[in-house]
Amino acid sequence: MEEYHRHCQPRVGFNVDEAHNIVKECIDGVLGGEDYNQNNINQWTASIVEQSLTHLVKLGKAYKYIVTCAVVQRSAYGFHTASSCFWDTTSDGTCTVRWENRTMNCIVNVFAIAIVL
Repeated sequence: MEEYHRHCQPRVGFNVDEAHNIVKECIDGVLGGEDYNQNNINQWTASIVEQSLTHLVKLGKAYKYIVTCAVVQRSAYGFHTASSCFWDTTSDGTCTVRWENRTMNCIVNVFAIAIVL
C-alpha cells in the first residue's frame, strides 16, 4: 500500500494543493507498482523531478521552481531531511510530498520563488 503525507506551507499566491497533486501524480506514474531497485534510482529521481517541473511550469504562473527528489530503500534506520529558506513569505512557498510503499520512501520538495516584474 502506498501512502502520501502532505507537508505543505500555505502561502499567498502559491497553491500548495495544486503543487502537491502534480507531484503526487508524477511519483505515482514513476514509482507506482515498483519495488526498490538501486539500478533504477537515477532514472526514477530524474523522471520525477523533470515531470514535476514540466507540469508546474505549464501552470503559467510567475514563479521560478526548484524541485528535489530523494528515493531510499526502506529500512529500520529511518530517513530524515530538512530545509530552510530565506525569502518573501507573502509570495514564495514550499511543498513537501512524502510517498512510501513497502520497499522504498520518496521525498519530493518543491520551492516556488515569485518572479516580481
